[in-house]
Amino acid sequence: MKLIRADEMKEIDRRASSEYLIPSIVLMENAGLRTTEKIAELLDGVGGRNIIILVGRGNNGGDGLVVARHLLNAAARVNVFMCGEVGQLSPDARTNYEILARMTSRIYPLREETDLQYFIMSLLEADMVVDAIYGIGFRGSLGEFEARLAGLVNQSKCPLLAVDIPSGLEADTGRINGEAFKADYTVTFALPKLGMVLGKGRDYVGQLTVADISIPGALLLDEQIKLQMITEEMVKLHFQPRLRETHKGSYGHALIIGGSPGMSGAPVMASWAALRCGTGLVTLALPEKIMGAASVVPEVMSRGLPSTLTGAISGEACTIIENLLGTASVCAIGPGMSRYAEGNMVVRTVLEKAGIPVLIDADGLNALQSDVGILKDRQVPVVITPHPGEMSRLTKLSVEEIQNQRIEISRHYSVEWGVTIVLKGNNTIVALPGGQVFVNVTGNPGMATAGSGDVLSGIITGLIAQGLKPTDAAVAGVFLHGRAGDTAARQLGQRSITATDLIYSLPTVINELEMKAK
Repeated sequence: MKLIRADEMKEIDRRASSEYLIPSIVLMENAGLRTTEKIAELLDGVGGRNIIILVGRGNNGGDGLVVARHLLNAAARVNVFMCGEVGQLSPDARTNYEILARMTSRIYPLREETDLQYFIMSLLEADMVVDAIYGIGFRGSLGEFEARLAGLVNQSKCPLLAVDIPSGLEADTGRINGEAFKADYTVTFALPKLGMVLGKGRDYVGQLTVADISIPGALLLDEQIKLQMITEEMVKLHFQPRLRETHKGSYGHALIIGGSPGMSGAPVMASWAALRCGTGLVTLALPEKIMGAASVVPEVMSRGLPSTLTGAISGEACTIIENLLGTASVCAIGPGMSRYAEGNMVVRTVLEKAGIPVLIDADGLNALQSDVGILKDRQVPVVITPHPGEMSRLTKLSVEEIQNQRIEISRHYSVEWGVTIVLKGNNTIVALPGGQVFVNVTGNPGMATAGSGDVLSGIITGLIAQGLKPTDAAVAGVFLHGRAGDTAARQLGQRSITATDLIYSLPTVINELEMKAK
C-alpha cells in the first residue's frame, strides 16, 4: 500500500477537482460519511450515544461538521465544540457549518478558559470524542489552549477517534512537539500518511482505518508516489504452498560467511534463520578456530576457513570462498566477522567473484567503510543491511543526520550505489535502486536485542535462495522478521525476547501467510 506525504495528498485532492470535476465539498462529504460509519461500527450503533466533535477552522473541521450532521440524523446526542471563529472557516467548512447550524443549537465555542466548563461536563458523559481540529497540513506545536484540551481528552477514559490524523501529529514526519491528541482510532482518507508509521505516529494513531472517499484510482496509483507501506497482502504472495514434486535442491543453497572468536553465534543464528524460513541447503563457512559452533544447528553444512592469529577469517581463505560461491545460489557475508585488516580482502573477493546475489551485513559492511565504491557497478544484485551506526560509517554522515532523514538518505545511496539498502531500526526502511522505498510497520522494541539483525540477514538470504528477487526478499524479509517479533512478544512479553525466539516464531508466521495465500 502506498504511503503519502501531505503535499502529495493535497495535489491528489486538487487533481480530483480539476481533472475529474469532483467538487471538494463532495470529497468532504464522503470523508465525513465514512468516518460516521466507522463510529457507528465502533459503538455498535450511535442512537442515543453522547458524542463530542472538536472542530477546527480548516477542511478537517469541515469533515467534523459533516460527521456531526450524519450523527444527528442517526439519533446521536452530539455536542460540537468550535476551536476557531466561524468567520475563519474554510469555504467548504463554512457551508457545512451553515447546514449544521440549522439542525442543532448545540454548537459551542471552545477557544479560552471560560469555555472549558461545559466541555469538561460533556466529556464526563461522552461515549466518544471526535478530533477534527487539525488535518495533514499541521506543522509545529499545538497552541497552549489546544494542548490543554489534548491533555484533558487523553487523560479521560473516553475513546478518541481522529479524523484523517490526530491533531498535533505531523503528517510527514511523525513528530510531536509537546502535546497531541492520542487517538484510539484514526480514520484517514484515500491513503495512509507517512507520519502515521514514523516517529511517534504509530503510538498516536491507534487503530488505523483507510477510508475510500471516491478519489479516482488512477490518482492513487500514480507512479510518482514511490513510498509504500509493507503489508501482509503484498508479502503473502511469496508464500504459496509447496508442490509435491520437489526436493531440497528446489529450495536453494545459501552460503553464509562470518564468525570470529567471541562472535560465533552471529553466523550460526543467520544460518538457522535461513533454514527456518524454508531454505533447502545452508552452508556455514567459519574460521577453523571456531568450527565447533557449527554443530549448534546440525542441519547446517559447515566449512572451515583459514584463520588469522586472532581467529578471524584470513585472506588465505579467498580461494576456498571462491569455490564455495560456485555451489551456492546466494551468499551472505559479515555476521560476527569482527573488524580486522584482512576483512576488506575477504569481502572484496565475494563481491568480485560471486555470480550470485550477495547480502552484506555487520562487519562485512564495516570492512567496506573506506572502500564503499566497490558496491557500484556490480554485475550481481547486492543487498546491504546496516543499522544506523554502520550506515554512518559507510556514508560519513552522523547517526543523527541518518535518523532524521532515514527515507531520503536510504533512497539516495541505494540509487547511487545500485544496491538494495535495508536500514534497520524502528520502521525498517527498504530502499531499492530504482528509487522506490518501502516502510515496515511490523516489529516492536523487544527486538532490540543481540542477534536480531543476524536473524534478519538469514531470513533475507534464505528467501533469495528460494528464488525471490533480492528486492522482494528484502521487503518480505523485514516484514517476516517483525511479525516473528510480534508473535514472540505476545507469547513472552517484549522484555524477554531473544534472537532465537524470533527463529522459533518463524514457522508460525510463515504458516499463517501460507494459509492466507491459498
